[in-house]
Amino acid sequence: MAAVKDDFISLTDPCVLAVVGPSERYLAMIEGAFKVLVEMPGGGLVISGDARARQKAKAVIVALADMYDQGVDIAEADVRRLINQPQLTGGKSEKPQSAVPLDQRNTIVMGRHGAIAAKTAGQAAYIHELTTNDLVFALGPAGSGKTFLAVAHGVSLLLKGAVDKLIITRPAVEAGERLGFLPGDLNEKIDPYLTPIWGALDDILGPQLLAKKRETREIEVAPLAYMRGRTLSYAYVIIDEAQNTTRMQMKMILTRLGEGSKMVVTGDPSQIDLPNRGDSGLVHAVHLLDQVEGVGKAELKAEDIVRHALVARIVRAYDNEYKS
Repeated sequence: MAAVKDDFISLTDPCVLAVVGPSERYLAMIEGAFKVLVEMPGGGLVISGDARARQKAKAVIVALADMYDQGVDIAEADVRRLINQPQLTGGKSEKPQSAVPLDQRNTIVMGRHGAIAAKTAGQAAYIHELTTNDLVFALGPAGSGKTFLAVAHGVSLLLKGAVDKLIITRPAVEAGERLGFLPGDLNEKIDPYLTPIWGALDDILGPQLLAKKRETREIEVAPLAYMRGRTLSYAYVIIDEAQNTTRMQMKMILTRLGEGSKMVVTGDPSQIDLPNRGDSGLVHAVHLLDQVEGVGKAELKAEDIVRHALVARIVRAYDNEYKS
């Protein structure tokens, strides 16, 4: 019987804490995936197990340490994806769906918890579209990062002074603009529909800076009905949940673009709430503008979901049902 050996990986104590995760959660994931024992003697990590298992676990730990060194905030999704990455672990899983090589991560902006960057190849391609086109359609399931990355990119442009304001809009109440019966002013009426975006902005900017930029109207929120007749110059515009815009609403918002502005339109074509799915302005615009110069498209998949691992499996199950 072959002797079980150990591998020692020298890491700083802060790096060790980032790699092992909250309550050593990431460490447990690595140990469970490769059937190894990982200990923390001080000054690094010791991996015990058979040679092949140690090699796989070491590759994941080194990749996580590299992420920490580059200022990337390590999440459970990163650990999960690295564990499943064939080129790291020598596994035979499907095509690489895991974290993008670090030199291709395309860090967008530094958030409150570290660098915000692509975590998958699909997200990296999305960021490339955002940086090279003035209008981008981002299609994908919930949790794939289409809205969060759009917000991060918009914040980065705002902080650099590349745009004067960040404008966020979306259809409210089943694509209609029936907001009059709701209590409060405009922001109070529309805010419940924009909770995910405000959450993303808070993660990136922090509550104090976000509040200041809302007060100075550098960050503005408005329902689609309030965008009519405006010319949006030197602005970064996000149209979220765009699968629920009508064709006329989509044409209206797309033609608001003014000098020095950029726009990203996000949505999930499988989640259309309109009475007639064929009326979706997002689906129509993506097809109509497919070959127009300056218009980009990013299609994120279940593999790009960075929420709980179960979410990706749920999305695939529904997609398979629709295809059958």
